[in-house]
Amino acid sequence: MRTRFRGIAVREGLLLRGDAGWGEFCPFHDYSDAEAVPWLAAAREAADHGWPEPVRDRVPVNATVPVVSPERAAELVVASGCTTAKVKVADPGTSLSADVERVAAVRDALGPGGRVRVDANGAWDVDGAVAAIRALDRAAGGLEYVEQPCRTIEELAAVRRRVDVPIAADESIRRADDPLRVAVAGAADIAVLKVAPLGGVRRALAVAEACGLPCVVSSALETSVGLAAGLALAGALPSLDYACGLGTLALLTADAVSRPLRPKDGWLAVPRTAPAPDALTEADDSVRDRWLGRLGRVAALGG
Repeated sequence: MRTRFRGIAVREGLLLRGDAGWGEFCPFHDYSDAEAVPWLAAAREAADHGWPEPVRDRVPVNATVPVVSPERAAELVVASGCTTAKVKVADPGTSLSADVERVAAVRDALGPGGRVRVDANGAWDVDGAVAAIRALDRAAGGLEYVEQPCRTIEELAAVRRRVDVPIAADESIRRADDPLRVAVAGAADIAVLKVAPLGGVRRALAVAEACGLPCVVSSALETSVGLAAGLALAGALPSLDYACGLGTLALLTADAVSRPLRPKDGWLAVPRTAPAPDALTEADDSVRDRWLGRLGRVAALGG
């Protein structure tokens, strides 16, 4: 990782090859084997079956701004070429005032016509979320939405009743036993969909249809191999009203392919298959054995 992101400095995963091409299995270390089952199902869908036909040939993407200085945040946004930016906030050890400064710098970099969204990864309680959202909304000159301000569905619903900024649910969908409950509870205005935690493109499409909310497709910090599945989902959704969080290769120092899926002028083409990994650096024995062991355990659970 270019900058520590979601608490990690190195991203690891395992690539699978099948009759349809390549898939990526890369659940984070804090996911249990049971939680990793859909991640393996998503990788196998890509490798063995492929994806549904797309209804669009390209999708808009947002710039992703990690917890960096305001100056660096502005540089990342300008370099991305995107007109929408998602800013990470509420990171452990950072203050709300620092988040406000970062968001304000992103707004200045985008100009008045750009869109700013923030992601708290469930870090706030209800009262803290309400206060922070109001401060960040002012700094942004209007937020497009705030992603996962609190941890539980009940807290999301409470925040949603008290603020004017739309609420997007991420962890409350991808780590839930019932990913549709967030809509039933009136906890969100927008659903953030990630292919791997939901078990594949087809499963994510079914969740999108059932929840009835506008959707944003986001990555799980994959290489281009896994990122292609997110683009396949974004390409196949009946409607796509928001820029997607699929420009995340900028957060990595290297990729598994020689022609990475990087956005051009804020857009990414929708691939029909994942690119072949032709730029791999082989893992050492301990990493390889750990991932093969995890693969075996998850497969035994039905992944």
